[in-house]
Amino acid sequence: MSGGSDLRELLAGMRPELNAGCYVFSTVDDGVVPGGVTPVVVVAEREGLTLVVPQREADAAGLEYTYVAGWITLRIHSALYAVGLTAAVARELADAGLSCNVVAGFHHDHLFVPYERAAQAVALLEDLARRSA
Repeated sequence: MSGGSDLRELLAGMRPELNAGCYVFSTVDDGVVPGGVTPVVVVAEREGLTLVVPQREADAAGLEYTYVAGWITLRIHSALYAVGLTAAVARELADAGLSCNVVAGFHHDHLFVPYERAAQAVALLEDLARRSA
């Protein structure tokens, strides 16, 4: 199943959920994930392997990072070809002065926002969902 693509339905049903904990973006030049580190996102880039990992695991492994994020999952199965969901969500958060790093999984979209404002981001997205219904 590829998920929904109607923007209004996706926004109205997105049910943002804040995952517990703090997450950080780090990179490893050698492409090897350190022992004891379980990434929630891995992106292969020319410069190295980007890892999004729980902050406590990054600290234990001695990984460097500069951005501490809250991880929000949009609990709606959106099609990878759906148009506008990322833009609408990013606009809502940008209007509130919130940065947002988006990762699309097969089943859900995942947002990484500044940890100290993650609850605010969820509230803004819940409001967007209500307005879209």
